[in-house]
Amino acid sequence: MSLQIELGERSYPILIGSGLLDDAASWDGLPAAAQALIVTNTTVGPLYAARLQQGLQGRFGRVHLVQLPDGEQYKNWDALNHVFDTLLQQACDRKTLLFALGGGVVGDLTGFAAACYMRGVPFVQVPTTLLAQVDSSVGGKTAINHPLGKNMIGAFYQPLRVVCDLHTLRTLPAREISAGLAEVIKYGPIYDLDFLAWIDRHLEALRQLDLAALAYAVQRSCEIKAAVVGQDERESGLRAILNFGHTFGHAIEAGLGYGQWLHGEAVGCGMVLAAQLSHKLGMLSAYRAQHLADLIARAGLPVRAPRLEPDPAANAARYLELMRVDKKADAGQIRFVLVDDAGAAHLRPVDDALVVEVLEAGCA
Repeated sequence: MSLQIELGERSYPILIGSGLLDDAASWDGLPAAAQALIVTNTTVGPLYAARLQQGLQGRFGRVHLVQLPDGEQYKNWDALNHVFDTLLQQACDRKTLLFALGGGVVGDLTGFAAACYMRGVPFVQVPTTLLAQVDSSVGGKTAINHPLGKNMIGAFYQPLRVVCDLHTLRTLPAREISAGLAEVIKYGPIYDLDFLAWIDRHLEALRQLDLAALAYAVQRSCEIKAAVVGQDERESGLRAILNFGHTFGHAIEAGLGYGQWLHGEAVGCGMVLAAQLSHKLGMLSAYRAQHLADLIARAGLPVRAPRLEPDPAANAARYLELMRVDKKADAGQIRFVLVDDAGAAHLRPVDDALVVEVLEAGCA
């Protein structure tokens, strides 16, 4: 199956299927180059790097490999420089192709390295987690984290293609599957309530890694993201709806320390809080807010936010401080993606006092 991200001269395909990693056709049509570099991590590398290297042999003169430590806490300058060190040590030129083999951390970091090296070299996304296949590998957002904010240093830079091999999901632990389901669920309340109902009916099949269910979930998620990105590549308006739950979620990740919660866990919890905020503003019924929370809990995700400070006032102040550096903030005013009963999303500012109410009720 192939979908297309329509971005004019930057358009590219998303390939979705089983066994794509070993299918030579997955790499047909890529530009010729003397060298290629696979960037992966110490968890994914031992499972799939040799197979990808073998599939790329003969297409490139040499295929190098970089294995980074695994975890959100390593999405930083040191890991980025490790990629640059290898590219420079191997005298890689601006035709060199980078392959991001892994989850969201590897994909974001590799894409940012590609955007920066020699002012831009081509790269290919080969996502191996559910979260990366349905969200982070698609759309050209690349970044590393800063201690004060997630994904605050980066660039919009599109890959040449995205290759989603569903077989790689079979080696994921249950916690990673649940984290990926958060980003699948997200597409329902912001864009497609019929898809939300489908997820509700097929949630157990997805958690059990049923290939047919996974194929449709990845396909529909990518279709929605492709439609949104095609209209608003650089997040000047519509694309912001894809950040439903992320303002709270990114604050959780930064406040706890990167790696304590998985990104999808933080986003799942963030969606519960954002739905409650939508309800308090009269946009979302209590029934729909509770239904979303129940679905997120059934997916194996947390629905209560962690306390970043023991004192309630200090806890709320810390959350607000972290959310003010969110990329959607405007002149220090926090803006949230909110949803309504019709399945539409809206980006708007919210009074701090109302956010504090939601935090006080929603923190464990």
